[in-house]
Amino acid sequence: MDKATGGIGLETIEAKEISHAYDCAGGRKRSLRGVTLEVHRGELLAVLGQNGCGKSTLVKHFNGLVPLQEGALTVAGLDLRAPKNLRAVRRACGMVFQNPDNQFVSSLVGEDVAFGPENYGVPSADIPGIVAAALDAVGLSGFEDRSPQMLSGGQKQRAAVAGVLAVSPDIVVFDEATAMLDPEGRREVLAIIRRLRDEKGKTVIMISHYVEEAVSADRVALMQNGSLLQIGTPREILTDAALLAEAGLLPPFPVRVYEALRQRGIALARCPLTEEELAEELCR
Repeated sequence: MDKATGGIGLETIEAKEISHAYDCAGGRKRSLRGVTLEVHRGELLAVLGQNGCGKSTLVKHFNGLVPLQEGALTVAGLDLRAPKNLRAVRRACGMVFQNPDNQFVSSLVGEDVAFGPENYGVPSADIPGIVAAALDAVGLSGFEDRSPQMLSGGQKQRAAVAGVLAVSPDIVVFDEATAMLDPEGRREVLAIIRRLRDEKGKTVIMISHYVEEAVSADRVALMQNGSLLQIGTPREILTDAALLAEAGLLPPFPVRVYEALRQRGIALARCPLTEEELAEELCR
């Protein structure tokens, strides 16, 4: 970790005073209010907040799905204020959405994963190998001839991730990608998110309102009402019950147990962040 900057390395995303407003029936509704944020190369950043806090609007700026209205934004060294950079930005920053069915463009998994490389002009002879490698990275080797509609929810989401990986993005954004999955599907996708950081060296941004999903992140950005409330390590953010309450979130279960025991006069040596840490403290 780069101790001078508090992150993993050089910045791969730099957002300065990003503000945004939508047109609605009552006029203009502001969804972002002067957000300044740096995402460091190779880190896993979790962005937490209640529904409507602006977290999805923020990350959709990162690959140009939401146009920049106010502020400055560079992604992988590309200035989003220049329209000519939009295509390159979208290749550098891939997005995985909440509903994988909305990302499929073909009736076969292999063809769907091949869609991105084909559109970026990758030679046809190279595409089968790219598809096979992308599917292998998400644990779906040999699924090329399967229909996406015959997959489980977790498998669908992993196939959607493979489609993003096939264009070799430097940054992968998961926008509430586990929200529609059962517990097993969530575990599958979260494992892939960690592998993309740990084994592939990708910069990963994970949007969620599940605080437990942020425990393995390098940093956590907490949002409220369109503003960046606080950013820090998971231990700094997720063990601060007052801060999370301000954002309308509950701490992870181990933190709640720690606080409940403390109020009853039982002091653990430290506030546990994971269930494993909770078990260790209880067994001391």
